[in-house]
Parts: sequence; C-alpha cells; structure tokens
Amino acid sequence: MPALPSRAMSTPGLRKHSVLIAGHATSVSLEPEFWEALRDLARMRGVGLGALIAEIDAARGPRNLSSALRVHVLAAWRGSPPRQPPCRRD
Repeated sequence: MPALPSRAMSTPGLRKHSVLIAGHATSVSLEPEFWEALRDLARMRGVGLGALIAEIDAARGPRNLSSALRVHVLAAWRGSPPRQPPCRRD
C-alpha cells in the first residue's frame, strides 16, 4: 500500500488546475490532498502529471474527470486497479 501524501490533510477547499487532454484544455477541481497524491503517483510511475491525467481520462467510463481522479487515487492507495463503470454516456 503506498504511503499517504506527505502533508497532512490541512488545507480545506478545492483547487482548480487547467490541464490539456488530447489537445483540449479543461479545468479540474480537486482537494489539494488529491493533487498531491496524483503528483506522487505520477512521480512513482515516471510520467508527468498531465500524462497520468490523460491516461485516467481515457479509461474513466461515465464518471466525470474529477471523480475518476479521486477513484484512481483511492484505488492506488488500496493497491487495486480502479473499477470502471460499464459504459460512458456522452
């Protein structure tokens, strides 16, 4: 099981970041602890944060991106692959 992010859950609220996915800019709002965990996961895998987010986006099914990112972090913490919903509704 990966260690929890190094900084304790101390900063309340969401932080919005702009990301480029498949050539399209979008913004994602997550709690600072999830941003930190995603950066940690990207660093452990040797990929950039944008590449990790794009990979999660491509496999997210019907979940919105913010939810898919949170589920991915939780699955990594649990040591299991994220379960994908059956299909994506667009």
